[in-house]
Amino acid sequence: MKTPYNFEDNDIVPETDADSRRVSDESADESVIAEESANDSIKTLREKLKAVTAERNEYLTGWQRDKADFINARKRDNEAQRDLAKYAQEGLVNELIPVLDSFDMAMGNKEAWEKADKNWRIGVEYIAQQLKKVLEDNGLTELNPLGKQFDVMEHEAVSYEPVENASDEGKVIKVLQKGYSLNGKVLKAPKVVIGEGMK
Repeated sequence: MKTPYNFEDNDIVPETDADSRRVSDESADESVIAEESANDSIKTLREKLKAVTAERNEYLTGWQRDKADFINARKRDNEAQRDLAKYAQEGLVNELIPVLDSFDMAMGNKEAWEKADKNWRIGVEYIAQQLKKVLEDNGLTELNPLGKQFDVMEHEAVSYEPVENASDEGKVIKVLQKGYSLNGKVLKAPKVVIGEGMK
């Protein structure tokens, strides 16, 4: 007796060529579909990779630009701080230059200076030297152009005096008041007398 699940040899239907071609065509179709699906997946992944790479490059470029901007801003801030310190220093030094001039005038009058008490003179000279040293340590330079060629950019001509020697013509023959520069910038031009040839 046959049961629905018991097969005997004569129950098996042999495959025909048409059946095997159909199976083979179906598996070929399935493999083509699978290959196309894989190609679509790879194409999609490549597009996503390209998009992600482009986005990463955009972020990287932005980050590098921001980093360069930050470094440049820091440099500008440091320069601004140095300039501010220079200008603040320049203002203070400008206010102290008249004090130096007063010391020079007081000690320049030899007759009156010699009449003052010696100990007092020594003390005042010491104070003047201390003040000059502090200012020099902060970039102040005394300008005393005696014997140098007159330079309109650095000297202030007060008058002209005739000179006998032709080599002294156009040169500073007297310094009436010293000048000062701070870190190479002239703060106060020296007042000078210029030699001119005799006519």
